[in-house]
Amino acid sequence: MSLPPDLIAERDRLRAWLVERVYPRWWTSGADKAGGGFHDRLDAEGRPIAGPKRCRVQARQVFAYSLAGGFGWQGPWPEVMDHGHRVLEEKFRRADGLYRTRLGSGAGDIVVLYDQAFVLLAEAALAEHGDTDARPRAEALLALLPTDTAGGFAELDGEARLANPNMHLFEAFLAWSWSDAAAGQARLALRSLTDPETGAISEAFGPGWRAPGERRVEPGHQFEWAWLLMRHAMRSGDGAALAAGLRLVELGERSGVDRARNVAVNALDEQLEVVDPGTRLWPQTERLRAHLLAGALTGDSGCWKNATRAAAGLALFLTEDGQWIDSLEGDDRSAPASSLYHIVGAIAQLDQAG
Repeated sequence: MSLPPDLIAERDRLRAWLVERVYPRWWTSGADKAGGGFHDRLDAEGRPIAGPKRCRVQARQVFAYSLAGGFGWQGPWPEVMDHGHRVLEEKFRRADGLYRTRLGSGAGDIVVLYDQAFVLLAEAALAEHGDTDARPRAEALLALLPTDTAGGFAELDGEARLANPNMHLFEAFLAWSWSDAAAGQARLALRSLTDPETGAISEAFGPGWRAPGERRVEPGHQFEWAWLLMRHAMRSGDGAALAAGLRLVELGERSGVDRARNVAVNALDEQLEVVDPGTRLWPQTERLRAHLLAGALTGDSGCWKNATRAAAGLALFLTEDGQWIDSLEGDDRSAPASSLYHIVGAIAQLDQAG
């Protein structure tokens, strides 16, 4: 079933905005040509805001620009990818092979699992564009990550078990076509992360994936896990993963969307009641691409209607000059660079759906 006309129009509008406004701005203004890597944030006028650089931003920008040529951007996207990769290897990579979280005054030398997942995703993008050293680098990094005996990966301090970095490792494994590793993350989601009563995936656990007394449920992550489980099911034929993905799409839409404003909210409690009604850009992108993939897999017209609503919600955060705002609340109009990864992912899914 092809995209409805309103979604086709939105796809074309977003793609033109990305190519004509976003990619040029975030290379000319978002890249630190003198110091290396990418700035963490631009102000409302498109000027870099001073502050530490984050590993995840560098890796995400490598990934985001790896898709630029396919979208039709005629700019130097291979140079942009190399620019981000160089700073990862020269400044973020520690002697032990792990990637530090931040650079800058007072940043310390901390490493977290989340950043390693995005380095693996960036390496997959580099490999796809001909970097023959990317695979051994990725395999060496993966070998350093601690696992839990019940499945999945532990935080690098050995204590916490967090769903979010495991979700992004799932994404990286799919990008690398590491089917066994991806299947392991799908099993983790279905067996250990999903609440048997509500069907929701929570955020934080203890060793062995024992849940804490209080659960936090983020609607954006329900959509994101759904998209990954459906992608895995498409490749593997895993019917349980497909069913779980479709359930999470429905759960996120039913419990996690503010109908009056047509936006996904930040967080729910363990009973799926809203505890943080604030909004951020990234859950809107995940809402959109989850409904798009569900519609492509099922042909359900309701998915297309929800995708249309999600696209309208996302539009509230985007600006014509190639930037965005992170939240509808408050007066901060600056644009975090990390959002480009989410935006590009949603537009790519629109392309694939139609």
